[in-house]
Amino acid sequence: MRTYPLEVPDVDLHALVQRALAEDLGSGDVTVAATVPAGTRALSCVAQKAPGVVFGLEVAELVFLSLDPGAVVRRQVREGVWREDGSVLEVVGDARALLSAERTALNFLGRLSGIATLTARYVQAVQGTGARILDTRKTTPGLRALEKAAVAAGGGANHRFGLFDMVLIKENHAAMAGGVGAAVRAAREHAPGLPLEVECRDLAEVQEALDAQAPRILLDNMGLAALRQAVAIIGDRAQTEASGGVSLDTVGGIARAGLDFVSVGALTHSAPALDLSLILEPLA
Repeated sequence: MRTYPLEVPDVDLHALVQRALAEDLGSGDVTVAATVPAGTRALSCVAQKAPGVVFGLEVAELVFLSLDPGAVVRRQVREGVWREDGSVLEVVGDARALLSAERTALNFLGRLSGIATLTARYVQAVQGTGARILDTRKTTPGLRALEKAAVAAGGGANHRFGLFDMVLIKENHAAMAGGVGAAVRAAREHAPGLPLEVECRDLAEVQEALDAQAPRILLDNMGLAALRQAVAIIGDRAQTEASGGVSLDTVGGIARAGLDFVSVGALTHSAPALDLSLILEPLA
């Protein structure tokens, strides 16, 4: 679920996959050409080796099908569901194509599953608090739509997609505009139809934001005591979000301060890839 109805650009998965394959294959897979007889058929089995949430099957399947359009793909798992391990994907096709596609397919699938898995851990850590876990724009260039989809698959919520679909006034914007209140008023006049949020670093800025009728306030790098004070001052006059210094160890306490949202850049900039492997079995 997104916090706002985002205007998400269409993702050309085919072009994305072609670029990734071109990067890896170059002029051709010399190892496969040397060791695998042409025309050999094989069964490729992708397995999950660590607990987590699988996401990214569509793009992984497209990698295999790009090198062997006649391959038969069978999903073995439902995306967005936590599980311990097991079979993820089976592909029957040309052995040379399957081996050449292996790393690119696993790179996409491991990366996106890792984001979904880390998000699920954060969501679990705030369960019962009423707070929602949000992503940020700290994404891999060119992969933002996929990475934000992975956050959603892990149970998180998507923040703005880019600079165009929401006004988010941060410290530097406020400094250039003449303060938090002035920045909010200028933004409301310039883009009255867009969602608006303003970052506040202390209680004085929170009051400025409230006086300017900001609908959502981002409490940045505040300690727990200050967060609780800010939430109490804001009450129901604006939605509240916290960011900065958020980890799996701290997110529960932050959420229990009474916030509506907690944004976590680590979901996309620091998620470890989910451990996956591929085993190829020759077919007679």
